[in-house]
Amino acid sequence: MQYTINVRGRLVDLSQPMVMGILNATPDSFYSGSRKQTEAEIAERANQIIAEGGRIIDVGAFSTRSGAEVVSVEEETARLKRALQIVHREQPDAIVSVDTYRPLVARRCVEEFGADIINDVSEGGLTGIVGQAIHEEGDMFETVARLGVPYILMSVQPTLEKMMMGFAEEVQRLHSLGAKDIILDPGYGFGKTLEQNYEIMKHSERLLEFGLPVLVGISRKSMIYKLLGGDPTTSLNGTTVLNTIALQKGASILRVHDVKEAVEATRLLQQF
Repeated sequence: MQYTINVRGRLVDLSQPMVMGILNATPDSFYSGSRKQTEAEIAERANQIIAEGGRIIDVGAFSTRSGAEVVSVEEETARLKRALQIVHREQPDAIVSVDTYRPLVARRCVEEFGADIINDVSEGGLTGIVGQAIHEEGDMFETVARLGVPYILMSVQPTLEKMMMGFAEEVQRLHSLGAKDIILDPGYGFGKTLEQNYEIMKHSERLLEFGLPVLVGISRKSMIYKLLGGDPTTSLNGTTVLNTIALQKGASILRVHDVKEAVEATRLLQQF
């Protein structure tokens, strides 16, 4: 599929899949290997993502895993400000997304801290931390439309049918507000049982019917180790297998902890 997104006036071609590397400026993300808190750790991770072939650095400062500690707007903003300053210093040409479901945080990250993309795991405000309703000041759809930045819309729906219905309504609303660059994320691990995750992935090519790029984030998630055994630290091989399947089903962006392996998967598939 031929897709482009406008990143601050620069057209970014998604006709060949690209890799988004995860940088978690948090003490409690579900995969301990992704937690980066000191200036040196954040700088090293940003440089590693780009050196290994990643095109997007996704910075998060509030873990949305089940049971995660609630972080205040002020704390999340402060963490993101510091992390984004370091990332821009180390990799000034990188595309940077911010993983937040809070409209106020999203606005400041774009307007003040230089973020390029908003990555929202709440489906526009339905849920924040897994399984918890949220009540945030502002409306995320109105915010991203006003900011004019690409927006990753992640589904928290349990079935593909409900996901498709939700996306249809949400994309229509976003377009009516003036949002242009929308990226769909099926939201593996959010609001879904183990079986539902795999059922959605089995038929995920249907998401291409919207004519929008699709992002897949299954890196080291429980849908892998609950099936195979182990834990996040043992789930790299399963991640690579599922990333490969996602690419075959039309994913344009892979959001991962392990950038080198994901980039290799995209390069190998390009030979077929």
